[in-house]
Amino acid sequence: MLPIAPLMVEHRLIERMIALMRGQLETMNATRTADVAFIDSAVDFVRTYADRCHHGKEEGILFRDLSRKPLSPEHKKAMAELVTEHAFGRNTAARLAQAGTRYAEGKLDALNIISGHFLTLVEFYPKHIEKEDRRFFVPVMEYFTPAEQQAMLAEMHEFDRGLIHERYEAVVAAFENSDTATR
Repeated sequence: MLPIAPLMVEHRLIERMIALMRGQLETMNATRTADVAFIDSAVDFVRTYADRCHHGKEEGILFRDLSRKPLSPEHKKAMAELVTEHAFGRNTAARLAQAGTRYAEGKLDALNIISGHFLTLVEFYPKHIEKEDRRFFVPVMEYFTPAEQQAMLAEMHEFDRGLIHERYEAVVAAFENSDTATR
């Protein structure tokens, strides 16, 4: 199995979430209300799954290893664009979270901001995924030997194993450091 295979499988789950976000956007626009719980879940999904888990493997393993190779100018440029796009998705999710909080606090003017960020994400991710799946991942595998590919795949597996522990360690620590821990 190539190390891009798990990344491409992860893309399918991201696409499913984006479809749900598109449906929520349509509902928001029709009803002029937002589902705060869905917004929180969407932000968590983008931050944890799409960015920390998925982009973490892309940047921290695949791109790291690619940066050690004599890449063509085209592949160097594409990799830099993908890193910039990852930051764009991360920043959009942060702005969505802020708008969701404002809306939950009763600031109804945040609805238009929420809609805008949902629209940005549902338009952004399909193009980003298409670029990686169809124009970047497969060609860059040629830079690696089969042994290097298998080493990356093993490192990605270990990354995923550690991620859940890291996530829930942070959840517990946040509660321990909050006022609720002393009650």
